[in-house]
Amino acid sequence: MTSFSAVVGEWAHDVQGALEAVFKVSVQELVSQLNSLVPVDTGFLRASLRASTSAMPVLSLDNPGGAHSPDAGTIELVIVGADLGDTIYLGYTAKYGAHVHYGANGRPGRPWVDMVAQRWASIVAAKSAEVKGRLGL
Repeated sequence: MTSFSAVVGEWAHDVQGALEAVFKVSVQELVSQLNSLVPVDTGFLRASLRASTSAMPVLSLDNPGGAHSPDAGTIELVIVGADLGDTIYLGYTAKYGAHVHYGANGRPGRPWVDMVAQRWASIVAAKSAEVKGRLGL
Protein backbone atom coordinates (compact mmCIF):
# COMPACT_ATOMS: atom_id res chain seq x y z
CA MET A 1 0.00 0.00 0.00
CA THR A 2 1.32 3.41 -0.94
CA SER A 3 1.98 5.80 1.94
CA PHE A 4 -0.20 8.84 2.51
CA SER A 5 2.76 11.13 1.90
CA ALA A 6 3.57 9.48 -1.43
CA VAL A 7 -0.04 9.70 -2.64
CA VAL A 8 -0.25 13.39 -1.73
CA GLY A 9 2.91 14.23 -3.63
CA GLU A 10 6.08 16.17 -3.08
CA TRP A 11 4.44 19.58 -3.46
CA ALA A 12 2.70 19.28 -0.09
CA HIS A 13 5.98 18.82 1.79
CA ASP A 14 7.04 22.27 0.66
CA VAL A 15 3.83 24.08 1.68
CA GLN A 16 3.26 24.62 5.39
CA GLY A 17 0.05 22.98 6.55
CA ALA A 18 -0.71 21.30 3.22
CA LEU A 19 -0.21 17.71 4.38
CA GLU A 20 -2.49 18.26 7.36
CA ALA A 21 -5.12 19.96 5.19
CA VAL A 22 -5.13 17.07 2.71
CA PHE A 23 -5.32 14.58 5.59
CA LYS A 24 -8.33 16.26 7.18
CA VAL A 25 -10.33 16.86 3.99
CA SER A 26 -9.59 13.27 2.93
CA VAL A 27 -10.99 11.91 6.19
CA GLN A 28 -14.04 14.16 5.81
CA GLU A 29 -14.60 12.75 2.32
CA LEU A 30 -14.21 9.21 3.64
CA VAL A 31 -16.95 9.94 6.21
CA SER A 32 -19.15 11.42 3.50
CA GLN A 33 -18.75 8.34 1.32
CA LEU A 34 -19.40 5.99 4.24
CA ASN A 35 -22.63 7.81 5.01
CA SER A 36 -23.72 7.88 1.39
CA LEU A 37 -23.36 4.10 1.03
CA VAL A 38 -24.61 2.88 4.41
CA PRO A 39 -27.89 0.97 4.03
CA VAL A 40 -30.65 3.11 5.54
CA ASP A 41 -33.97 1.99 6.95
CA THR A 42 -34.48 4.21 9.99
CA GLY A 43 -31.15 6.04 9.84
CA PHE A 44 -29.95 4.57 13.14
CA LEU A 45 -27.03 2.72 11.59
CA ARG A 46 -25.82 5.84 9.78
CA ALA A 47 -26.35 7.94 12.93
CA SER A 48 -24.26 5.47 14.94
CA LEU A 49 -21.03 6.39 13.11
CA ARG A 50 -18.42 7.62 15.59
CA ALA A 51 -14.85 8.85 15.31
CA SER A 52 -11.96 8.61 17.76
CA THR A 53 -8.22 9.10 17.81
CA SER A 54 -7.74 6.69 20.72
CA ALA A 55 -9.63 3.49 19.87
CA MET A 56 -12.02 1.92 17.38
CA PRO A 57 -15.65 2.61 18.34
CA VAL A 58 -17.39 -0.61 19.35
CA LEU A 59 -20.73 -2.13 18.42
CA SER A 60 -22.61 -1.20 21.58
CA LEU A 61 -25.92 0.52 20.79
CA ASP A 62 -29.33 -1.07 20.52
CA ASN A 63 -31.70 0.47 18.00
CA PRO A 64 -34.30 2.42 19.98
CA GLY A 65 -36.60 2.61 16.93
CA GLY A 66 -37.85 5.69 15.15
CA ALA A 67 -36.02 7.93 12.73
CA HIS A 68 -32.48 9.14 13.38
CA SER A 69 -30.13 11.74 11.97
CA PRO A 70 -26.33 11.62 12.06
CA ASP A 71 -24.44 13.96 14.37
CA ALA A 72 -21.68 15.11 12.06
CA GLY A 73 -20.48 17.71 14.57
CA THR A 74 -18.80 15.26 16.92
CA ILE A 75 -17.04 13.53 14.03
CA GLU A 76 -15.88 16.89 12.68
CA LEU A 77 -14.45 17.78 16.09
CA VAL A 78 -12.36 14.61 16.13
CA ILE A 79 -11.09 15.30 12.60
CA VAL A 80 -10.27 18.95 13.34
CA GLY A 81 -8.54 18.00 16.59
CA ALA A 82 -6.40 15.30 14.98
CA ASP A 83 -2.77 15.91 14.21
CA LEU A 84 -1.00 14.74 11.10
CA GLY A 85 0.14 11.19 11.80
CA ASP A 86 -2.75 10.40 14.15
CA THR A 87 -4.96 7.45 13.37
CA ILE A 88 -8.61 8.41 13.12
CA TYR A 89 -10.79 5.43 13.86
CA LEU A 90 -14.24 5.47 12.24
CA GLY A 91 -16.77 2.89 13.28
CA TYR A 92 -20.46 2.23 13.51
CA THR A 93 -21.75 1.57 17.01
CA ALA A 94 -25.16 0.08 16.18
CA LYS A 95 -24.99 -3.52 17.40
CA TYR A 96 -26.53 -4.85 14.20
CA GLY A 97 -23.97 -3.07 11.98
CA ALA A 98 -21.84 -6.18 11.54
CA HIS A 99 -24.90 -8.20 10.50
CA VAL A 100 -25.70 -5.66 7.79
CA HIS A 101 -22.09 -5.43 6.64
CA TYR A 102 -21.23 -9.14 6.57
CA GLY A 103 -24.69 -10.67 6.26
CA ALA A 104 -26.66 -12.82 8.69
CA ASN A 105 -29.63 -15.16 8.84
CA GLY A 106 -29.46 -15.92 5.13
CA ARG A 107 -29.26 -12.28 4.10
CA PRO A 108 -26.27 -11.26 2.02
CA GLY A 109 -23.87 -8.72 3.39
CA ARG A 110 -23.65 -5.16 2.15
CA PRO A 111 -19.97 -4.37 2.76
CA TRP A 112 -20.08 -0.60 2.35
CA VAL A 113 -17.26 -0.03 4.87
CA ASP A 114 -14.86 -2.29 2.96
CA MET A 115 -15.84 -0.65 -0.33
CA VAL A 116 -15.11 2.85 0.96
CA ALA A 117 -11.91 1.82 2.76
CA GLN A 118 -10.56 0.50 -0.54
CA ARG A 119 -11.00 4.00 -1.98
CA TRP A 120 -8.67 5.67 0.56
CA ALA A 121 -5.73 6.16 -1.82
CA SER A 122 -7.96 7.56 -4.57
CA ILE A 123 -9.74 9.84 -2.07
CA VAL A 124 -6.36 11.17 -0.88
CA ALA A 125 -5.18 11.70 -4.48
CA ALA A 126 -8.36 13.58 -5.40
CA LYS A 127 -8.31 15.74 -2.28
CA SER A 128 -4.61 16.43 -2.74
CA ALA A 129 -5.30 17.77 -6.23
CA GLU A 130 -8.21 19.80 -4.86
CA VAL A 131 -6.13 21.40 -2.10
CA LYS A 132 -3.26 22.04 -4.52
CA GLY A 133 -5.70 23.78 -6.87
CA ARG A 134 -7.19 25.89 -4.05
CA LEU A 135 -3.69 27.05 -3.20
CA GLY A 136 -3.06 28.00 -6.81
CA LEU A 137 -0.13 25.61 -7.22
